[in-house]
Formats: sequence, structure tokens, C-alpha cells
Amino acid sequence: MKLSNIILTTAFAIASLACTEKDPVPPSTPRTFVEDKGWEFETTPVWADEFDGNGKPSTSKWTHEIGGWGWGNNELQYYTNQNNSQIINGVLNITARKEDFEERKYTSTRMISKNLGDFLYGRFEARIKLPKGRGTWPAFWMLPTDSEYGVWPRSGEIDIMEHVGYEPGVVHASVHTEAFNHSINTQKTSKTNVPTFDSQFHNYRVDWTPYSVKGFVDGVQYFEFVNNNTGSKAWPFNKRFFIILNIAVGGNWGGAQGVDDNIFPTTMEVDYVRVYKMIEK
Repeated sequence: MKLSNIILTTAFAIASLACTEKDPVPPSTPRTFVEDKGWEFETTPVWADEFDGNGKPSTSKWTHEIGGWGWGNNELQYYTNQNNSQIINGVLNITARKEDFEERKYTSTRMISKNLGDFLYGRFEARIKLPKGRGTWPAFWMLPTDSEYGVWPRSGEIDIMEHVGYEPGVVHASVHTEAFNHSINTQKTSKTNVPTFDSQFHNYRVDWTPYSVKGFVDGVQYFEFVNNNTGSKAWPFNKRFFIILNIAVGGNWGGAQGVDDNIFPTTMEVDYVRVYKMIEK
């Protein structure tokens, strides 16, 4: 009996050591276990842009990113802060144009709220009428403000709405992380059909809590990504993110079936963007 106890104790110690050595969570990022607490959201926005009136977007809420280097996706446009973004009669117009600019053949706009609207958890929604046409790639999405876990995809990405013009009316909600992303074919995504995507405004939304990211169109959920409690490689969504509105032209996904130059200029119309604070529990 004593020998058996010694053998069992030794085996347990070896097994414990083996488990410790294989633990995928580094000591610097201790594992925390999150359960669904049924979080709700405030009913008054904590941050919003209603795009009232006419003129340029508010510089207190948005910055225009500038450049034409492909943006990591071999995109064809040059993003400007010029005539590609305009508020007209209370609606933001983001317009992609066929025009030569800084050695590119197309121009567009990419507006971000970084350092002007940065959020950890919440309900994020926008009322949008999408552009149509092969080669367009409009999006309403989020990236990390501080990238504390490293460069993309380690610090995450939340895609509230994406649409590629060669699949009219098919909208996507997705997340990208180190463990789950399209570059290794493990991305977490869902799609739904919105037949009137280009003729009517629709509400695109995510609810982001410590437990999950859920995607909706017009209040109907069609996407959910749940925190599997294994650490930042799967769930980097415990840091601040900012909002992005843009139309890309071409690119690895948007240009997979080419670009129809006859569609330009083409516009994404945004009635509002609203953020609602998550109620802590």
C-alpha cells in the first residue's frame, strides 16, 4: 500500500508538471473565466454622430486616414480628406470615385474615431444605405486603439458590416484574432441577405460584452462569437476599440471578380452612428 501511494504521488506530480509545461496561457496573461451575465445596454447613446446639416464631418469625432498603399489588402483606392466625404441634408455621404490621384485610379474615404471615440464593450449601430457595383467593398467596423497584444490580427478586429459588390445584398459580420482569422482560414463569420441594401437604409449593429460579440441587421441576430476563456489569442476583445467607416475599391476580397468602372461614382450613405454603454453587472 505504501509503495502504491508513492507511485501514485509520483505519477500525479509528473502529470501536474506536464500540464503546467503545456499550458497555452503565458503567466503574463492569466486566464480569466467569463460567463454570460445577460448584459444590457443603456438606452441613451454615450457617443453618437447624427450627421445633422450639411458640410464636412465633425473633426471632434472623426479623423480621415490618408494614403494609397493598399491597406494590407491590395486595395486600389487612395483615401483622401477632400470631396469623398460630405454631409448632405443630414446624411453622411462617403463616395468612391474613378479618378487619377497620387498614382492611383480611384479615390475614397476612410473615417476613424480613434482617440476621439474609443470604447471597451457596448452596443454599436449605424443606419446605412450601401453602394452597389462590382469592385466596391464598404464596411462599418472596429480596430484596437492601442494594439496591446501586437499587430494584426493579434489585437483583434470586429467587422460590424461588410459587403462586397459582386455578391449584391449579402452582408457579413465577423471577428478576427490570432487564432481565428482569414489568413489561416479560421475566421469566425456569418452572412445574411439584405435585398434592399442599396435602395433602403438598414440598421447594422454589434453587441459587444465580455462574453461575446453578436451581429444584427435590423434587430435580427445572425452572428455570435463567444469568449472561449483561453486567453488573448482567441479573445483579445478586452481592450479599447475605435470605429471605422469606409469604402474600399478592389482588394483581395472586394476585387476578387474585378472592378466595374461604369459604377462610379458610388456612395455609402450613413444616417447616424450611435454607441450605447454596456451596463455593468
